[in-house]
Amino acid sequence: MKVSKSLKNIFSSNKKEQAHAPDRLFLLAVGALSIIGLVMLSSASAVVSYSKFANTYHYFVHQLIAVAIGAGFFYIFSKQDYRVWRRYALWALIASILLLVLVFIPGLRAEHGSARSWIIIFGQSFQPSELVKLSFLIYLATWLEAKKDKLKEASSGIIPLLGSLVIISGLMLAQPDFGTLSIIWFASLAAFFVAGGKLSHIIMVILAVILAAGLTFYTNSSYQSDRFRCYQSPSYDSQNECYQISQSLIAVGSGGWMGRGLGQSRQKFMYLPEVWGDSIFPIVAEEIGFIFSSFFILLYGLLFYRGIKIARAAPDIYGSALAVGIIAWLAIQTFLNIGGMINVIPMTGVPLPFVSAGGSSIIATLMAMGILVNISKHGQHERR
Repeated sequence: MKVSKSLKNIFSSNKKEQAHAPDRLFLLAVGALSIIGLVMLSSASAVVSYSKFANTYHYFVHQLIAVAIGAGFFYIFSKQDYRVWRRYALWALIASILLLVLVFIPGLRAEHGSARSWIIIFGQSFQPSELVKLSFLIYLATWLEAKKDKLKEASSGIIPLLGSLVIISGLMLAQPDFGTLSIIWFASLAAFFVAGGKLSHIIMVILAVILAAGLTFYTNSSYQSDRFRCYQSPSYDSQNECYQISQSLIAVGSGGWMGRGLGQSRQKFMYLPEVWGDSIFPIVAEEIGFIFSSFFILLYGLLFYRGIKIARAAPDIYGSALAVGIIAWLAIQTFLNIGGMINVIPMTGVPLPFVSAGGSSIIATLMAMGILVNISKHGQHERR
C-alpha cells in the first residue's frame, strides 16, 4: 500500500502549477528533429546496413525502437515535476561514477577501435556516458542551488565543481572519450555561470583546459593529435589519418545548393566511414544541399533558443541551471559534430543529436527533452 502510494506521489503533479501548456515551439523542434533524423538515417545507412547485415533497414529499425523507448521516457519525464529529481541528486552523482566504471569490467565492456566507451547488456551495446550527461547535470543543478549564495567564492564554488569534474574526467580520459568529456565540461560551466558563478573563475578554467589540451595534442602521437593535424590540412594524410575528413568534405561539397536528392548520395557507398553515426551530416548535406541543410540547422537553433527561454523563465535556480546545462550539452554536441564534419574544428567523434544512430544517445536526449518540457510548464514564458 505504501509502495503504491509512493509511486502515485512520484508520478503525480500539482494541477495548479502545471495548468498552462508547455512550450509548443520547443515541442515542434523536438518532434521535427526526431522525424527528420529517422528519415535521414534510413537513407544514409541503407548501403552499409545491407553490406553488414543483408538488411537495408538494420540501423533504421534499431533507431526506431530506441526512439519509441525514448518517447516513452520523454512522456514520463514531461509529466513528472522536474523538482522531484533533486531528491535523488546524490544518487545521480554515484550513478554517474558507477556507469563510467562499468566500461572497465572485463566481459561487460565492448571496445570499438581504441575506445572503451560501451558495455554489453542482454546482447545490446550501451554507452553509459550518454546517461552521465543527464545524471551529472541533475546532481550539479541541485548542488548549485544549495550553494547559490557562495558560488562566487572560489573555495565553495569553482574548486568543489572542479573536484567533481576531475573525478568524471579521469574515468572518461581512461576510455578515452574526449568528445563527451568536453560536452560535460562545457555544460557544467554554463550551468555554474547561470547559477551565479564568477565569470573570471570560468574564464581561467577554460584557458587552463585549452592550454592543457593544446599541449597534449602537440606532444602526443595519438590519434587526437593526428586529428588536429588533419584539421590544419586535410591533405596531410588523405588516404589514412585524414581519410574521413577528406571524404566528408567531398560529400558536403558535392551536394551543392539543392543536393543530389534524398537517397542519391554517392559517398554513402562505402566511401565515407560511419555514415550511420558521426559522419551522417555530410550525407545530409550531399542529399538535400546547402539551402535545406541550412533550414535543418535552423531547427537546432529554434530548439536552443526556446530552451534558453525556458531556462530564463524557470521558477528557481535549480530549473534554470538544469535547463541551461541540457541546452548547452546539445548545443556544443551539435557544434562539435557539424563543425568537425565541415572542418571548422578538429573532429571529435560525437554523434549528431536526434540524427546519428545510437540508442543510448537518443534515449538520453529525449529524457532530457522531457525534463525541459516539464520546466516550461512551470515557467512564466509566453505560450506559443
